[in-house]
Amino acid sequence: MFENLSSRLSKVIKSLTGQARLTDANIKDTLREIRLALIEADVALPVVKRFIETLQERAIGQEVNKSLTPGQTLIKIVRDELTHTMGEKNETLALNTQPPAVILLAGLQGSGKTTTAAKLARFLKERHKKHVLVTSCDIYRPAAIEQLATLAREVDVSFFASDASQNPVHIANNAIQEAKLQGLDVVIIDTAGRLHVDAKMMDEIKAIHAAINPIETLFVVDSMTGQDAANTAKAFDTALPLTGVILTKADGDARGGAALSIRYITNKPIKFLGVGEKTQALEPFFPDRLASRILGMGDMLSLIEEVERKVDKTKAAKMAKKLQKGGFDLEDFRDQLGEMRKMGGITNLLDKLPGMGLPPGALNSAMSSQEKQLHCFQAIIDSMTLEERRNPDIIKGSRKKRIASGSGTQVQDINRLLNQFGAMQKMVKKMGKKGGLKRMMQSVQGMMQGGGGLLGR
Repeated sequence: MFENLSSRLSKVIKSLTGQARLTDANIKDTLREIRLALIEADVALPVVKRFIETLQERAIGQEVNKSLTPGQTLIKIVRDELTHTMGEKNETLALNTQPPAVILLAGLQGSGKTTTAAKLARFLKERHKKHVLVTSCDIYRPAAIEQLATLAREVDVSFFASDASQNPVHIANNAIQEAKLQGLDVVIIDTAGRLHVDAKMMDEIKAIHAAINPIETLFVVDSMTGQDAANTAKAFDTALPLTGVILTKADGDARGGAALSIRYITNKPIKFLGVGEKTQALEPFFPDRLASRILGMGDMLSLIEEVERKVDKTKAAKMAKKLQKGGFDLEDFRDQLGEMRKMGGITNLLDKLPGMGLPPGALNSAMSSQEKQLHCFQAIIDSMTLEERRNPDIIKGSRKKRIASGSGTQVQDINRLLNQFGAMQKMVKKMGKKGGLKRMMQSVQGMMQGGGGLLGR
């Protein structure tokens, strides 16, 4: 996420290494590079101008703390300003109203509104234990109604059926009445999008809004449209009293212009980030955490929260005991791969960790091939017998051919897995000894910094 911006800012800050203090002279070039980085990230020019002015005012003449280098001082200043630009704090949905709380989704066609409706329903159901109903007022695209019905079944929430012959205002009102009859907590209403902002579209969604008076009116916009996302949000806000923004496709956005522009341009908070196609790929937006990720400082709080939600604690406790005894087989490895996939994969995990000495954004590219290799490994292990998983030493020629055939891989892939698993077993045995965990982590960090990696070819 935002790899290009992260990489540019990292290089800029490193250029100050060795300086005694931040001065007019050594910060001039730095500010110019930060300005270029923001412009290349497609940040709106008024935002760039204010950002640079604030940095200059705060940075010039600041004495370097004895424990901080000028680069570290500038990191703090840039992080503070990134956080301020994106909104300071997470702003949650205002659901404190007489049920059902009504959420209206607006946006252009192709922004991901329908998928976001399902993601939001799942988020409210799983994280806040709400009973949710979703409906579609998009009478122009019957496929959108069918898509939402399918997604509602997938996330196991109520769906209020509609069709192209109905009036959008009536659909919305009837859905709310149905939610009241069922005693549900939240109604999420998906609306029609257009390829561009037009009068007909605005009149329709204004009529829906006036009829249902939603507690939340969220603008759903594609992150990869950059500062255009902020401009479109502003156009919608003149017609509707928006309460917040959901940025979709943020996982594919290497620039970050939308995230850095929307709050300043619209004065509306970003409330969620869409970070993938699956229905669980919706994250609350925390400006301070995202600022840390942009600067390669990781996001440990989000990672801890994710672990708390998704990791099977009973399995984790059993695994911890097994690791303490130095025992670890391919059956355990397969279970850990499954837990990792529940967490969004190794790339998602490492994206939230501090950079371990790598440039910000480099982890994604460094780990993408290894992510594929882990999927390959899981297929190989799934093709083994229980005896083979627990005793990999018995896997010889004929067994390798059978496993390769069953997993759609090559014998070389089996050999690679067995060799690397052998290395992992040695590390686990070291970890079981006194002080072994610290030595193992130092070893892993050294391999990451060297560009090799445990799972490298």
